Amino acid sequence: MSLSGIFDTAGSGMNAQSVRLNTTASNIANAETASSSADTVYRGRHPVFATVQAGYMQGQVGALDDEQEMGVQVMGIVESDAPLQRRYEPGHPQADEEGYVHYPNVNIVEEMANMISASRSFQMNVEVMNSAKQMVQRVLQLGQ
Repeated sequence: MSLSGIFDTAGSGMNAQSVRLNTTASNIANAETASSSADTVYRGRHPVFATVQAGYMQGQVGALDDEQEMGVQVMGIVESDAPLQRRYEPGHPQADEEGYVHYPNVNIVEEMANMISASRSFQMNVEVMNSAKQMVQRVLQLGQ
């Protein structure tokens, strides 16, 4: 793998963690959004990632070529299938005919843990890029 491949791999990781941070922020922002029915309530969203290992996936073993891609790909964003929260609040303006209000299936503690993890993963990818940049600069200095 060439040094440009390292930048591509770290860049794909940064992109994936950026998507993860955005979906986590959306979940936290909508965590206490009330709804009068289970059909219209916000559902937590989570990104789905896949590793990209061109060459290895086709059974090719050996050294990586420059054309082979490595990294992370965002496959999509899925809604959580965790049960929704149903609270008895008869005085709430969004209460249904039985007095229940529906809230999202978002756990703030889990979302904060996801946010910290995504932030640190993003930071590690930045460090990888900085280290690769320093290596390239040192190689160029050898030629002087």
